[in-house]
Amino acid sequence: MASRCWRWWHWSAWPRTRPPPTRSTPSFHQHFSTQEKTPQICVVGSGPAGFYTAQHLLKHTQARVDIYEKQLVPFGLVRFGVAPDHPEVKNVINTFTQTAHSDRCAFWGNVEVGRDVTVPELQEAYHAVVLSYGAEDHQALDIPGEELPGVFSARAFVGWYNGLPENQELAPDLSCDTAVILGQGNVALDVARILLTPPEHLEALLLCQRTDITKAALGVLRQSQVKTVWIVGRRGPLQVAFTIKELREMIQLPGTRPILDPEDFLGLQDRIKEIPRPRKRLTELLLQTATEKPRVEEAAHLASASRAWGLRFFRSPLQVLPSPDGRRVAGIRLAVTRLEAVGEAIRAVPTGDMEDLPCGLVLSSIGYKSRPIDPSVPFDLKLGVIPNMEGRVVDVPGLYCSGWVKTGPTGVIGTTMNDSFLTGQMLLQDLKAGLLPSGPRPGSAAIQALLSSRGVQPVSFSDWEKLDAKEVARGQASGKPREKLVDPQEMLQLLGH
Repeated sequence: MASRCWRWWHWSAWPRTRPPPTRSTPSFHQHFSTQEKTPQICVVGSGPAGFYTAQHLLKHTQARVDIYEKQLVPFGLVRFGVAPDHPEVKNVINTFTQTAHSDRCAFWGNVEVGRDVTVPELQEAYHAVVLSYGAEDHQALDIPGEELPGVFSARAFVGWYNGLPENQELAPDLSCDTAVILGQGNVALDVARILLTPPEHLEALLLCQRTDITKAALGVLRQSQVKTVWIVGRRGPLQVAFTIKELREMIQLPGTRPILDPEDFLGLQDRIKEIPRPRKRLTELLLQTATEKPRVEEAAHLASASRAWGLRFFRSPLQVLPSPDGRRVAGIRLAVTRLEAVGEAIRAVPTGDMEDLPCGLVLSSIGYKSRPIDPSVPFDLKLGVIPNMEGRVVDVPGLYCSGWVKTGPTGVIGTTMNDSFLTGQMLLQDLKAGLLPSGPRPGSAAIQALLSSRGVQPVSFSDWEKLDAKEVARGQASGKPREKLVDPQEMLQLLGH
């Protein structure tokens, strides 16, 4: 976690905008009642981290909170990252909507911080700024052939079927028989499940209004020829990053069968007694699937399955192999690995052996990565996070961060909620201690004037609700909960911008 990475930095080293409070120092309320009754706070990013941070601040202060978002629509990875067949996970949008409806909260979409307005300009307008813009990039493979047609990041593939505007031109070719996914986390299993879901099951999801996958993606997936998906990891069964829920969904996916090599699980039966319960349950399910003989009814189901998925352990990508004409991917070369203990850590090291795995599609799912947002904001390029101590940005008073740009891309929505609440607590402590500017700040009024002078047209939350109503109406026509708008120009035209 980020707080461990900068233990050398101590609270006492943080440059203060005013002396530390003493017993005679006025209270937080007095600081702001004498000059500015309402603290003005800005949050950058409207995903879970941004909304949970805003929720905490609104609940525990009388502050006004403005949320800036570069997309025209809110909710970040809840809208663009959660699997389209997991509608229950998206229920948090109801909570975020309640936050946005507060008369002390405003959402401003279509505003890219770092381009349309700078972080120093936000700092001039607000008493505090919280950066919660997530991890919008992916970890590169850095191997030969990565640039070949047919090689995509899982992040872009997920964005494609979830309606992220920047990924709508992806046009994946699913005419091949075999796909390889590099990485063994939840995103990898989500992508594998979407690729292998039989067309008739997709139709059933539509009838139950349980998917908001885009119309274009649905059309491509209906015609998919992919029959086998290999999910490749450099370490072993005890190190997989996916959870038992996603694994169970793969095992129960209609019309598919798992391919697991029992040899990969030799010796695990004794070792799992010592591991924590969540990991133990996950490993037991893997072990059961790999080694136990299926019941008669289940065996018949597996024998009739037309599609398959498999986990390949102890393999690390070396090279994407081109087709004879060099125009697209034809396979991937993998290094065989073994595990080696380095102190308390376990890492995969090459054995010297290699294998080639034929495929027509390669999806890299080895991690998301945050980007620097503004030259004025410190950023650790190696770790992909903003240096911070419990959400306080190192050496920049009044600047905070929450979510994946603070911790790195780990955890689920609940993890992000707790982390964002912690950042909110740190900000409130500083506010109460008088460590933030106490004079008047113009807040959104100044930023709106700046944006107007630069020809930027922000989108409000009420604007989003108009787009939301349009999406729902379009979805009803095709039996879906919504048909996502994916063209920013169409969205602006619908709003009359």
